[in-house]
Amino acid sequence: MFDVLVYLYETYWRPDACPDHAQLTRKLSAVGFENDEIQEALSWLDGLAAAAQSYKGEQGQKSLRVYSRDELEHLGEASVGFVSFLESAGVLPPPMREMVIDRAMAIPGAPMDLEDLKIIVLMVFWSLGEEPDALILDELFVAPEDRLIH
Repeated sequence: MFDVLVYLYETYWRPDACPDHAQLTRKLSAVGFENDEIQEALSWLDGLAAAAQSYKGEQGQKSLRVYSRDELEHLGEASVGFVSFLESAGVLPPPMREMVIDRAMAIPGAPMDLEDLKIIVLMVFWSLGEEPDALILDELFVAPEDRLIH
């Protein structure tokens, strides 16, 4: 499913540039994706679109996000740490954080692989028509061992 999401991110600059589900399914099949992963990705994207429609809300400066036991188990320590890092860096406002957590919780299996969570973060930005900061794109795409220290 994540390969389909990355393909969509790279191919369509915004979600509204995507064709309808039937045509998109045909295009993805023609590219070589399996029908079950296409359907899983499209279903996941429908949930993302619903979350993007309700994107709003504010959080007070002294507010604190407390993760439930299920969220902690499902996301895993690395993913919770990464979400906290993005939030503390001022890149992931609370409503977007909640979208990321919601969409991560929709993925089966635990704990969440950090690389998969990074794709979810990218897709949340994409769904809102926002371009992540260049440093965040670096954080999302470049493996730590491939980074050059200046």
